[in-house]
Amino acid sequence: MAVAPVLKYLTVPAAAKHTATVIFVHGLGDTGHGWKPVADMFKEDPALAHVKWLLPHSPIRPVTANMGIEMPSWFDIISFGFDSAEDEQGMRESAGKINELIKYEIEANGVDPSRIVLGGFSQGGTMTLLTGLTGEQRLAGLVVLSGWLPLRHKFKEMASQNAASTPIFWGSGSADPLVKFSFVKDSVDFVINELGVPLAKPSQFGGLSFNVYEGMGHTTIPRELDELKAFIKTAIPSN
Repeated sequence: MAVAPVLKYLTVPAAAKHTATVIFVHGLGDTGHGWKPVADMFKEDPALAHVKWLLPHSPIRPVTANMGIEMPSWFDIISFGFDSAEDEQGMRESAGKINELIKYEIEANGVDPSRIVLGGFSQGGTMTLLTGLTGEQRLAGLVVLSGWLPLRHKFKEMASQNAASTPIFWGSGSADPLVKFSFVKDSVDFVINELGVPLAKPSQFGGLSFNVYEGMGHTTIPRELDELKAFIKTAIPSN
């Protein structure tokens, strides 16, 4: 019997018969409701009518970099320079809870892992990499929007045997003032060089597709969402 996940989450049902699922993880200070407009917009596309969206809500916790104010956060951030110690315990706990949600979708709703895309924005993108590249399931794809790779000092030993073969859509703004482009580029290089994820080839699905948006800050733009939509359509096509 499937064990219900601890995380609370918002469900955006498929517009047609449900055969695939996107689990999208919000960023710092947000909730699953923040990404519902994107889920609603995507499901209007007939080629994505079969997709259900699960939008989990993070726990509330004090965030050191925000003067200790309590807010929705998947883990504590010590410094927005990302040059200090990481909250490894908080990261691992949240990854475990997201994995529970994935497992529940597989066991209770009969969705094969190859029909599940996991993604997230900022902190949620970081949780996507930690969860998706270290978990036991090989998912249809991972989506990282304005995120970074955590725990680099030990990530290689944590990575699963599926890491190198999991398709990744990674979007980043060249003008992001929070998660700076140089930091993102270092993360991408690590995933390619240390984890063995190949760089995606034009017109071929698979590997890591690194998409840089000139002038974009810590946000998303229509072009990025259009390219993300194309990635999802290829990762979990209607069938």
